[in-house]
Amino acid sequence: MPRTAAPKLPVPRLALAACLAVTLAAAALADAKTLRWAGRGDPQTMDPYSQNENLTNNINNLIYDTLVMRDKDLKVIPGLATSWEQLNPTTWRFKLRPGVKFHDGTPFTADDVVFSIQRAAEDTSQIRAYANAAGKPRRIDDLTVEFVTSGPNPIMLEHLVTLMIMSKSWCEKNKAVKPLDFKNKEEMITSRNANGTGAFSLKAREPDVKTHLVKNPAWWGWKERKFDGNVDEIVYTPITNDATRLAALVAGNVDVINDPAPQDVPRLQQTPGIKVIEGVEQRIVFIGMDQGRDELLYSNVKGRNPFKDRRVREALYRAIDINAINTATMRGLSKPSGAMTPSPAQTSTEIERRFGHDAALAKKLLADAGYPNGFEVQLDCPNNRYVNDEKICQALASMWTKIGIATKLVTLPRAQYFPKLEKLDTSLYMLGWGGASTDAIFTLQPVLSTYSGKGDGDYNYGRYSDAKFDAIVGEVKVEMSVEKRLALIRRALEIQKSEIYHLPLHRQVIPWAARSNVDIPHRADNQVWPIWAKLK
Repeated sequence: MPRTAAPKLPVPRLALAACLAVTLAAAALADAKTLRWAGRGDPQTMDPYSQNENLTNNINNLIYDTLVMRDKDLKVIPGLATSWEQLNPTTWRFKLRPGVKFHDGTPFTADDVVFSIQRAAEDTSQIRAYANAAGKPRRIDDLTVEFVTSGPNPIMLEHLVTLMIMSKSWCEKNKAVKPLDFKNKEEMITSRNANGTGAFSLKAREPDVKTHLVKNPAWWGWKERKFDGNVDEIVYTPITNDATRLAALVAGNVDVINDPAPQDVPRLQQTPGIKVIEGVEQRIVFIGMDQGRDELLYSNVKGRNPFKDRRVREALYRAIDINAINTATMRGLSKPSGAMTPSPAQTSTEIERRFGHDAALAKKLLADAGYPNGFEVQLDCPNNRYVNDEKICQALASMWTKIGIATKLVTLPRAQYFPKLEKLDTSLYMLGWGGASTDAIFTLQPVLSTYSGKGDGDYNYGRYSDAKFDAIVGEVKVEMSVEKRLALIRRALEIQKSEIYHLPLHRQVIPWAARSNVDIPHRADNQVWPIWAKLK
């Protein structure tokens, strides 16, 4: 018998709905705008308090909100707090934003703020100096929190910008009530997972491979016109080699890089489809010296520490031909300085002026200090953190060797380098210090002060101590008069310069490079904020 066609049956409504949903999802996926961002390094950890490092902070700041945040020009604006008032010289009250939820759906309340500030003040936190400066938090009600400081805090809001807010319940549930101890390679959920209230949530984290963030459609900021970016997801990829990173951008495999090598910038400016976004970073790059031990770990000098002698420190300084580094190594993309601050806003002409390059004087200083034939020492440097960091250190090693200090250079990736410094496993090292704030206390306290174990001097890896300097910094912390405070800051910086506790090099100039269809603001803290980025 001949076959007959089967009768056509109506398609069930659920099936139609499913087909429509798939179609819409596919269309949405096709329209999704992905910002592909690459840099020479990789975030250290997803724990927002464990490593105070710019790229790590940048990625985490897209996931975690702060009570107050910064706009494109680095001015402080409301964040999770909608308003605030200073009730008396040591008490601040903040009203919190209602209806905010963490990425896991739990509501944000004052309890999360209190927990986060306390967590940030723990001994494994690298931002404890800022948490301690913010004072003791206390819950008033679900949407009100107060901070009581130990004394007047002239830059309270500047400290709060640095303190990301975590979920109390999520941390307690996952046994992450303290920041992970990065230097001792501790692993916990916050190593590769995150739960914030921010504009983007963490989808996947593959260390040294990629970090994938997706838009949080419920973020409170999307409702405000000033956050007008159209990025739906971010894929950050570490590409350590400068040439490979540049090739990825030119080929269209990457949309933006915020750390092109200086020698590549002229070529990028002439490359079709690429634009260079000019900008200066607030970051001072410098050399530190072990001045705490009686004998250096990495030197042939036994029984004494040459870096305890100011004459030796000046010899190192005088041997540096900073103009050669600026011209040959940095291709003009640096601003040499004699000051130990990321920004010149609170320095002076005299503080900014460097000690002159004088190799003959450097040799004489060494001889006067008892080292007429010099000595041997090891210089530790990162090779994927600062602009041309390894090349700068190669130049320094050559300059110091010429005056008799035979310098052995050891370079490491940032993931190994910073834990080495935190363990004080160094005699001579490179470090850079920067950020959004132009206030000098953010360098005076954590980098230049005597190590206290409570936040002061956490990054004073040379472990020198100067009681007079510390006393002045103590006054800077609480002085409310702008004029008196500036005078104190300059006195402290003058001591630092006179004693040569560090060897300042330069402030970085970092133009960004992007595909021509990318509009993104260049912030002076060198952080990429896709909440303002537009992909055409």
